[in-house]
Amino acid sequence: MAAADDASRPFAGLSDVSISEDIPVEGDISVPVGSSRRDDEYSTLDEPVKETILRDLRAVGNKFIHVLYPKRSSALLRDWDLWGPLLLCVTLALLLQGGAADTDDQGGPQFAEVFVIIWFGSIIITLNSKLLGGTISFFQSLCVLGYCIMPLTVAMAVCRIVLIGGSGTVSFAVRLVVVTASFGWSTFASTAFLADSQPANRKALVVYPVFLFYFVIGWMILTFSPSQ
Repeated sequence: MAAADDASRPFAGLSDVSISEDIPVEGDISVPVGSSRRDDEYSTLDEPVKETILRDLRAVGNKFIHVLYPKRSSALLRDWDLWGPLLLCVTLALLLQGGAADTDDQGGPQFAEVFVIIWFGSIIITLNSKLLGGTISFFQSLCVLGYCIMPLTVAMAVCRIVLIGGSGTVSFAVRLVVVTASFGWSTFASTAFLADSQPANRKALVVYPVFLFYFVIGWMILTFSPSQ
C-alpha cells in the first residue's frame, strides 16, 4: 500500500488543474458534409430518364463542337462515348447507299464497308499508337476517330446535293474541293485530340495511319456516283 501511495503521489495535484476557457483549442472537429453532398449532386440513380437522355445529348453536342473548332484537348479522350460515332457511321453509310456500283443482288455493300473500315481502322491505329508508346485505349481511339468523321459526313451530304444537278466536270470540281477540305479537317481534328497521348518524337508515325484512314473514306465519298 505504501508503494502504491508513493507511485500515485506525483499525479495527486493534477486533479486541481483546470483548462482556462481563454486558451484556444486547435484542430477541426466538425463533421465533413461536403463529400456526401457532392455525391448526391452527381448521383444519377434517382435521375429521370428524360434528364439522362438530355444530358447525354448535350455531351454529344459538345463533342461535335470540339470537332468543329479543333484544338489540343483531352475532352474526347477523357469523356469518351460511342453514341456520336455510331450516329455518324450510320448516317454516312446510308448516304453512300444507292450508288451506281450497287446491284439488285448486292443491295448495300457500302453500309458494311463503312463499319468495317471504321472498326478495323481504329484497331490498326490503336495498335500502331501502342507500339509507338502511346497511352490511348481502343475505345478512346474509336471515339476520337468516329467523332472526327463528321466533316466527311457533311461532305457526303453536300456531294449528294451537288450530284442532283448532274455529274459533269463542274460537279466533280466542287466535290473535289469539298471532300479535300473535309479530309484535311478530319485529319487535323483527330491529330489535335490525339497529340497529347503520343510521344513527341513519334507523332509523325502516328499521323500517317490516321491520314490513310480518312483518305480511304474521302475516296469513297469522292468516287460515289448515284445510280441512274
